[in-house]
Amino acid sequence: MPLEIVRNDITKMQVDAIVNTANPRPIVGRGVDRAIHQAAGKELLTARKKIGELATGMAAITPAFNLQAKFVIHTVGPVWKDGKHDERGVLSNCYSNSLQLAADNGCTSIAFPLISAGVYGCPSEIAIAVATQAIREFLHDHEMEVYLVVFDHKAFKISSSLFDDVQSFIDERYIEELLDEEYRGVYCDRRRILEDTVCLGNEAPVAKAISLPSKKKSSLEDLLAAVDDTFSEALLRLIDVKGKTDPEVYKKANVDRKLFSKIRNNPAYKPSKSTALAFAVALELNLDETKDFISRAGYALSHSSKADIIVEYFIQRAEYDIFTINETLFTFHQPLLGC
Repeated sequence: MPLEIVRNDITKMQVDAIVNTANPRPIVGRGVDRAIHQAAGKELLTARKKIGELATGMAAITPAFNLQAKFVIHTVGPVWKDGKHDERGVLSNCYSNSLQLAADNGCTSIAFPLISAGVYGCPSEIAIAVATQAIREFLHDHEMEVYLVVFDHKAFKISSSLFDDVQSFIDERYIEELLDEEYRGVYCDRRRILEDTVCLGNEAPVAKAISLPSKKKSSLEDLLAAVDDTFSEALLRLIDVKGKTDPEVYKKANVDRKLFSKIRNNPAYKPSKSTALAFAVALELNLDETKDFISRAGYALSHSSKADIIVEYFIQRAEYDIFTINETLFTFHQPLLGC
């Protein structure tokens, strides 16, 4: 997927470029800077000294030497003061300048640490928001695999209000699922009794006297003329119906162009569940439409799956930002949407 959040040691990432949170002066600092220099070898510091002083928000590139990457891109993140000294703007420049430098040097993949979120004191939720926004803007006009590398889940935090709201939503759905499993048998027995009830004399049928719950069927039939489309066919028709372009949809789904081409050229293509849900989000389908859409690939939403519940949380609120959804999924240790 174009943007993926991963838990890993950034020095072990097999990408074209690794981004280093560098010291402004050509010395080895702490944290990620020290780890990258140790893994790359002494030659990296020699190359870094040739660059000299590096202004905050700027980026420079060197070979990666003993690392598995081709390049190390050095950028200086801002020290967080109070958020009133353009820290967000400078931090955004770190990402945009690094990404452009990677593109200029022919890179197709790049790995970032969460810049300024460590010893520089930037609150994690702000560091994440700035990073994803800058990366999102770059990917709108470029094709590149971008990794946001987190060494520890504890260092990755979404806003407390969103976390608490999602956690409550998950808890409610888990309880509903447990109750449904516990009472499903009892309910089915009662329904069978009601349906088998017959009229006795002049008495009204008991079954008709009690109103059983009914669910209004809502699916993609309102949007698609042919209800037997495969997933691939439904996807392409929906793109047209929604008045969107192919790049607009696959970028919003956090899916790369190569995978989209496979889906487009193969009517029988069966995507992963995460990819199917990603396209449902990109097309801004409601919950019933989403269930119908992913069923064409053989999938269903389940309240036994924490990941499914989280996706349902956002769809029910008509919040279709794939990056926010993935940040939340990562926080709850769930697989991300996309490729």
